[in-house]
Amino acid sequence: MAGRNRDRSRHRNRAVIGADETLALNRVGSFDWDLESGFLDLDAVALDVFDLRPGEYDGTRESVLPRIPHEERVRLEAVVDAAVRHGRPSYGSYFQLLRRTGVRQWTHTRGRILRDELGHAYRVVGIVRDATSDLTESSAAGPGGMVREGLNSLVQRTAEALSRAVTVDDVAAVLTGVGGLERFGADGLALGLVEGGTLRLIALSGESMDVLDDLRLHRLDGTLPLAEAVLNQRPRFVTSLSELVVDRFPRLRPYVRGLGFNAAAFLPLIAQARSIGCLALFYRRRTHFSAESRSLCLGLAGIVAQSLQRAILFDQEREFATGLQASMLPRDIPEFPGAEIAVRYHAAWSGREVGGDWYDVIALPRNRVGVVVGDVQGHDTHAAAIMGQLRIALRAFAGEGHTPATVLARASRFLAELDTERFATCTYAQVDLGSGVVRAVRAGHLGPLIRHTDGRTGWPNLRGGLPLGFATTFGHEDFPETRLDLVPGETLVLCTDGLVEEPGRDISAGMDTLADIVRSGPDTASALADHLSDRLWERWGTGDDVALLVLRRRPDRGTDQAPRIHQYVHQADPEGLVETRAVLRQALADWGLTALIDDVELAAGELLVNVLLHTESGAVLTLEVLPEPVRRVRLWVKDRSSVWPRRRTPGEAATSGRGLLMVDAVAARWGVEPRGDGKAVWCEFEPDTVRR
Repeated sequence: MAGRNRDRSRHRNRAVIGADETLALNRVGSFDWDLESGFLDLDAVALDVFDLRPGEYDGTRESVLPRIPHEERVRLEAVVDAAVRHGRPSYGSYFQLLRRTGVRQWTHTRGRILRDELGHAYRVVGIVRDATSDLTESSAAGPGGMVREGLNSLVQRTAEALSRAVTVDDVAAVLTGVGGLERFGADGLALGLVEGGTLRLIALSGESMDVLDDLRLHRLDGTLPLAEAVLNQRPRFVTSLSELVVDRFPRLRPYVRGLGFNAAAFLPLIAQARSIGCLALFYRRRTHFSAESRSLCLGLAGIVAQSLQRAILFDQEREFATGLQASMLPRDIPEFPGAEIAVRYHAAWSGREVGGDWYDVIALPRNRVGVVVGDVQGHDTHAAAIMGQLRIALRAFAGEGHTPATVLARASRFLAELDTERFATCTYAQVDLGSGVVRAVRAGHLGPLIRHTDGRTGWPNLRGGLPLGFATTFGHEDFPETRLDLVPGETLVLCTDGLVEEPGRDISAGMDTLADIVRSGPDTASALADHLSDRLWERWGTGDDVALLVLRRRPDRGTDQAPRIHQYVHQADPEGLVETRAVLRQALADWGLTALIDDVELAAGELLVNVLLHTESGAVLTLEVLPEPVRRVRLWVKDRSSVWPRRRTPGEAATSGRGLLMVDAVAARWGVEPRGDGKAVWCEFEPDTVRR
């Protein structure tokens, strides 16, 4: 009878305790999340799990998120989003939250997703609980239990983050970047790399870790715990750093107080039975290392070791590849009195592969210089070897004094005779630094870009031939020359396609971008080359190697007593006339000769129009002050036509033929002189004889 009464008593007690009370007694909180309004209802136990006071919670998800570290938040949101998107009825996940004391707490949540008749999720109800005990009570969970789920999740996230690390710097960035310490559950981290007989600390993360700056490079002699772990290939777990200093490593004594940590794990990084480095994890409040936490530390160290070994091999391959490529390119660029020349080469970030891009600068007789930029097909050591041979051959042909067309024809024949199926593209130009005449040819390559003295940029129309090698194979060794004029202060830019090709976009878009950046870039050749490298190669050129050559003809501004300006007017650029008139007006105003503006502008307009209408080339205009014997202004207009202008007497009804008559009327004197394969028409103006 007494036994039956006891059973009834227990039954009555169970009837009184409801579901909510049962959850509360087991420290399990509940939540109700309205997906449409965003309202999130947490009960009192759930608020305690999240370490939130009533005044800190406003019923929105945003008031809970600050408790969850960013890395954990991203992962948890991905789990929920995937369950909602794929039609799953529920989800579950372990994550870490940060309590106000700074302690990281393992937390477990499970939610049930409610859907309407169309399958759209509109509400999530579930539980949330403190799961710290899951990671310490190993006897309560088997290999497939919640302990393994939490540990495996941590290892998996670390492996995913390091899987994208390519170089040693990348590995260090993952460990020290956002979420790095959270992945290891540590307060401080140090990563060391073995280099011969020394250990170099390549990464330090966490408050006060800069105390170890003095130890960034130290010998592997066992006087420090990091070095000892490397030498012995055994981990060391310490719960009292102060005792460790007294008992084993007195050399560490000056640093322990500044670090402010009480526990640490010193883990050797072993790859293929060889120590390649060491990982140290520091903790402020840890009092013991359980078997699971030790296994976790060793597992994470194994992942870091694999990533670090892969990165070391990659860096070694990159060093070999870039060294090979650099040995194929000219070591020194000669200096020329009339020009600034800058070259840059960037290797593609693709392991051991090297490209066939090259540049060269060749000194030629009679104050001329040959410049070339090219690209051999392929990205391997064979392409680099062919590039080296072709560069030397082309340099030899240019040095023999051949025309640009002949240089490329012979280079094509040389490449075709090599035991290879590779072809090459290139652009070659001979620049006369005295006159500014440029004779350019191209073989299936991108033409040059020119920046004028007023900042305008343009891609001259260079007729081209077939790529080198192909041209000989198909019997078309014709490389037509195009003449350009580079006035003092103008810049010529040659590059390979890696500088202008953006994946997924037409090359013309990259060419437009290059022109815009050149237009707004610095004046000097070296600064402009750096500017282009920083803006374009870092933007999209990492997938391909890049060769860049910038040649700027030195400005010729004369002297304070005899200033001078130069301007080029292109045949197909009518806007150039308007811009040239503006340049002339500004120059005369700067020189204090405003009284001559109208006469000089009129004469310049007539002479330039005469060139553009009656020749097939552009014109180079020079305006200068001649101080002796009488101060005067001289205007030059040079073109490539050998036909001299003549003064005519047009009838009253004629609409042309008055150009030289007008020049004769406004100028003090004028004349014509032969210049190379063309002529120069000049006229002079004296301030004291300006027309009244």
